Amino acid sequence: QVQLVESGGGLVQTGGSLRLTCAASGGTFSTAAMGWFRQALGKEREFVAGISRAGSSTYYADSVKGRFTISRDNARNTMYLQMNSLTPEDTAVYYCAADFGRIFGTRREQDYGYWGQGTQVTVSS
Repeated sequence: QVQLVESGGGLVQTGGSLRLTCAASGGTFSTAAMGWFRQALGKEREFVAGISRAGSSTYYADSVKGRFTISRDNARNTMYLQMNSLTPEDTAVYYCAADFGRIFGTRREQDYGYWGQGTQVTVSS
């Protein structure tokens, strides 16, 4: 059974940085396209960033492009999200997700079959 566990969230001031980690177990991590999504209080969950199986292709929501970097280490079954220049608008619960059906993944949450429990990121002004 595939399990995804996020960590690295916390409280940071505007302009600060955080690095989120998603640790995967129970599946062949290198065969899954991966993604990060987030959900702010009272809002729908939204796509943040995605990465292909081999890590060669990455894609971002416009709102985080240039500030966030997604990466993965298939040898460690781990994915990361480096978040820089954070603003209060980035405050949300961040989720990692796995899509074993595609090489490159999508921006649609319904295409991801496995999800972590989420980690809270709070950016103070």
